[in-house]
Amino acid sequence: MKQPVKKRITTKRWFLRSVITLFVLMNVSAIFHGYTFTHFSDAETTKTSKPKELTAADKVKALLFGVNNPKPVNNQQPTVDFETISIESNREISCWYIEAPEAKGSVILFHGYSGNKAGLLDKASMFQKLGYNTLLVDFMGCGDSEGNQTTIGYYEAKQVKSCFEYLTSKGEENIYLFGTSMGAVAILKAIHDYGFEPKGILIECPFGTMYETVCARFDEMEVPSFPMAGLLTFWGGAVNGFWAFDHNPSTYAKSVKCPTLLMHGAKDTRVSIKEIVEIFGNLQGEKDLVIYPEAGHENYLNKYKDLWKSNIGSFLLKCKMLQNRN
Repeated sequence: MKQPVKKRITTKRWFLRSVITLFVLMNVSAIFHGYTFTHFSDAETTKTSKPKELTAADKVKALLFGVNNPKPVNNQQPTVDFETISIESNREISCWYIEAPEAKGSVILFHGYSGNKAGLLDKASMFQKLGYNTLLVDFMGCGDSEGNQTTIGYYEAKQVKSCFEYLTSKGEENIYLFGTSMGAVAILKAIHDYGFEPKGILIECPFGTMYETVCARFDEMEVPSFPMAGLLTFWGGAVNGFWAFDHNPSTYAKSVKCPTLLMHGAKDTRVSIKEIVEIFGNLQGEKDLVIYPEAGHENYLNKYKDLWKSNIGSFLLKCKMLQNRN
């Protein structure tokens, strides 16, 4: 017996309504997640645990409502003489400036996502021992800088430019940029967008595309990335006023003509070697690639302190030789 027409129509309507409802709920969830991922909460808020430490219930909660992401706080200060500086950019950003005796130049240091300038003190110390002044930067929303917003390197790129211009205005000619993760992304975008050229850049583990780094977050939680990664990429950009699918450091790298030291951890679960190789291939100037075999998406000084110092020292010396040759 054929199914009554009315019943078939009712079934189709129910199915269509279910699909629409699911689509709406997924987008609402992505909006929440995109906002909480790019806007820090009060510093007193308890931070959501790392993906591998979450229970199944915690993972569902994080996927539906986003993560608790308290504003990063600088919990220590330099142990040497320093100056606190405020630089006007698209936000007012806070920096520490540390002079080195008979400095060879200056290095501006930029932290990663959910980081702050205090987390750069150990690496700044390495540059100081090599004879370089250092400017440690809190990106907007972090540490002592204005606001609670972070855009994974997008608007932070202008802050990179502003810091570069600040040192230039003080008469510094030998300026190098160091950035880790989001900081590395912001450096690549700044050079791409504004066309200035430092003496060299030292960058750690930049992601290749915004979409890839969002997918990696889902992979860490051991949940399927499709279709939520695409929705989160879209809404993460939309709530902050930009098209996130075009936020691609692999493309920005094509504008980089200065010498570059690119560093990566072979056990990095957030940035793949494929992304690193693509970025490295797109760099237009002198370039070196260093892979730390036992490192993940972390501070490389944890496992490779002496080697890291040797790598940056050799690169800075190479930059100096290239300048003398030209």
